[in-house]
Amino acid sequence: MRGYQVKVKAEIGRKESDFISEIKADILVDGKVCDCDAVVTCQVGDPVPLQVKLTNWSRHSVGPFALTMMPYQDYQNGVHNYDLQDAITFVGSNTFHIDTVKPTKDSVYFGALLFLYTGDFYLNIKFHEDNSSRELPLSWLCFPSVHIHATEPVAPVKQ
Repeated sequence: MRGYQVKVKAEIGRKESDFISEIKADILVDGKVCDCDAVVTCQVGDPVPLQVKLTNWSRHSVGPFALTMMPYQDYQNGVHNYDLQDAITFVGSNTFHIDTVKPTKDSVYFGALLFLYTGDFYLNIKFHEDNSSRELPLSWLCFPSVHIHATEPVAPVKQ
């Protein structure tokens, strides 16, 4: 299974120089593993299952984190439209709070998207530290966007 593998400097509860965490994220849309070159096709009006699996390959526990998914449209002119409340809705939350991921363990988060209109949409997935007691700014990590093409529902064939 392909996924996004990244190295993140983990500062949570430790000095930044203590270690580098390796976190792998597998993103599945409608049961299909996504990478930055793939386009997932779905139908308007059908809930599309979304799964994000984070695996901690480091020797240390990491967390707490927040995983946020934000849909947008890319107008191909440098403008991204994030104002899509009339076009897409989440079934469940678009933000998941992750307490701790132990070494060599994973955390899996499930949700669903419901597309109300046809078009090409992208899902921006951000992963950031969720520790309000720190005095430093939060660290963000963004995975490559997932491209989803919403099409008209296929009408049943009359016989």
